[in-house]
Amino acid sequence: MPQVTRFDDTIIRYMRQHGAEKIGVFGSYARNEASSNSDLDLMVWFKEQKSLLGMIRIERELSELLGVKIDLLTEQAVSPHLIDRIKKELKVIAS
Repeated sequence: MPQVTRFDDTIIRYMRQHGAEKIGVFGSYARNEASSNSDLDLMVWFKEQKSLLGMIRIERELSELLGVKIDLLTEQAVSPHLIDRIKKELKVIAS
């Protein structure tokens, strides 16, 4: 799969350790419009459902590891009004 961000390898390694089956990037990084203030939007499919606290911990740890704010979503957590737009720009980095 083509590299989407300079963080792909680290994201994949970290998320696989936490049970991710599929990982995608969307938002400004996926559109190649990221700036130094941009957060990194990730959609992740896990083997087993994560608790809210588990998701917050993963998001925080990955943000600290990469030095960039992470917004971590699962498909189930996304508003039905947004899911189509997200899927259109989603770039899968691991499946």
